[in-house]
Amino acid sequence: MTARLTALGDALERAAAADLARTRRRTVRRRVAAGAAVLAVAVPGAALGASLLSPDDVARSLPAGTKFLVGTTPHCTTVRDGVEYRCTVSGSFTPDEADLKGTVEPTVDATKHVNGGCRSLRSDGREWECYIGRAAVNEKIIGAGFLGEYAPAPGQG
Repeated sequence: MTARLTALGDALERAAAADLARTRRRTVRRRVAAGAAVLAVAVPGAALGASLLSPDDVARSLPAGTKFLVGTTPHCTTVRDGVEYRCTVSGSFTPDEADLKGTVEPTVDATKHVNGGCRSLRSDGREWECYIGRAAVNEKIIGAGFLGEYAPAPGQG
């Protein structure tokens, strides 16, 4: 009986150790997955914050986010590096609204993700104040949930 109980105790210890090892591996995998998810969100935000955007990048992002500006040529200058840009639009376009002053439109980066937004400063839509990243949310141009969203084609309306 004692040998049998000893064998049973040994088997129970091995099973408990194996179960504990599996739990540790799952925990490590979960932590790695969580870390990857944090990096996926943090790296683009850090890139925007580190001012990897040039005024030309911002100029390309305006028609990429707004259908009626496709075919136009925006020119942007830096107001606050990596945050705020002033853009003028040349070329012909037909907006959805007669008076564009105060209208807000998203901007879309080269990876087709919403990276900010612009507000028209003039009724004719030829001058825009653009904000990148969280600044566009703070300026109430786009919602926080929209920042970073995939936008495969320019928006309309």
